[in-house]
Amino acid sequence: MIISCLEDYLIMRKLYFLIPGTGDKFACGGLWAELKTIELAKKVCSTEVVTYRKREKDKLFLDDLLQTKQQDDCAFVISWGFDAPRLSVKLKRFRLNVIYHAHTTGYGFSLPTSIPIITVSRNSMGYWGSKSPNSLIYYLPNQISDDFYNYRQPRNIDILVLARKSSTYLIKKLIPELQQRFKVVIINSYVDNLPRLFNQAKIYIYDSAEYWAQRGISEGFGLQPLEALACGCQVFSSVNGGLADYLDPGFNCYKIAAHSCLFDIQRITAVIDKWQYLNISEGLFSEYRKQNIIKKMQSILEEINIFFDNNQDDAISISEINYARLKQLYFKSRFKKIIKTYLAKL
Repeated sequence: MIISCLEDYLIMRKLYFLIPGTGDKFACGGLWAELKTIELAKKVCSTEVVTYRKREKDKLFLDDLLQTKQQDDCAFVISWGFDAPRLSVKLKRFRLNVIYHAHTTGYGFSLPTSIPIITVSRNSMGYWGSKSPNSLIYYLPNQISDDFYNYRQPRNIDILVLARKSSTYLIKKLIPELQQRFKVVIINSYVDNLPRLFNQAKIYIYDSAEYWAQRGISEGFGLQPLEALACGCQVFSSVNGGLADYLDPGFNCYKIAAHSCLFDIQRITAVIDKWQYLNISEGLFSEYRKQNIIKKMQSILEEINIFFDNNQDDAISISEINYARLKQLYFKSRFKKIIKTYLAKL
């Protein structure tokens, strides 16, 4: 009831999405996903891109923006995990509203509870639910474009592999074995029309567990296996990190790197020998489509704006679950048990 009344007077703040830059140096799946989110955010409120490492034509630069007089009618969205700690401190020094858009997890930093967290996967939401239990936390998945659907046409590629993030096992052992039997296409560069490529392939293989383990951080979302499923590919994939949100081995995919290379080859061969389009209900993809994400984003931003409207710097925050507090709770629990045991003996 209180929130309902507040919404009657709600004014949506302008969002400044902070990215290091948009050039080749910063090109990656996380950047493309963030740029897609920015386009969707424009359907909800006033939105603008701000770079902070590289000055770019026709884009705001953070240091310049901070020199202007800032009002309480905007919020800054940070997302680059490597830069998030520094940026959050910098923006809070100017007493600005900050939102963290969490993709990959495992960087190890913490955030003050005054910064709401929007996660791109349930895996990331669970991480921050443990890491920052007293923060506002939301789940807003990345978008899968409507261009990704099954053309239902003949397919001339047996196996498709995108080399980036692929494991050593995949590239050095499994793929050479498969190349002796099947038509295997390995993509090492940017693909202009990925939906068309997926619709040419029978099987798509993705194995990123080793890649992310080496970096000590998680697969934030893993969009390509989901896009491949939408295009009717049979998918063999790892299920680490955000991939576990939607992959269900034995039902909509196969788990790759399962025990032995021989077992992988046997299963892949069986799928190709009896290959058919993968028919999955659109229900699996609906939560990742444009309209659902815009609807969720609207609700999330409304609640975050209410939070910013009513967040007082001098308010007493909830006690954090840190090392000192855990030790305190442990000793309290032990003391209660000792007293209980003592009284039972009287």
